[in-house]
Amino acid sequence: MSFLDKAKKQLTQAVDKHGDKIAKGLDKAATEADKRTGRKHSDKIAKGVKAAKDGLEKLDGKKDDLPPDNPPKTYPRTDDTP
Repeated sequence: MSFLDKAKKQLTQAVDKHGDKIAKGLDKAATEADKRTGRKHSDKIAKGVKAAKDGLEKLDGKKDDLPPDNPPKTYPRTDDTP
């Protein structure tokens, strides 16, 4: 088994065990990035999160890691900045 095969196997196992935590981390990072950019790039951030979550699902070929309602199209504001 090559190095890349072993790495993919370990990554797939990690996604199977912790896919929900990874998805929450992506959402948290997106919310913070959206806040720090003044919500100027919300659509691009949402698109990136969706792509990352789709990539997680493609690792094992199953749709069992993430809830079907993820990702949200916009992220909730956590402060009062415009």
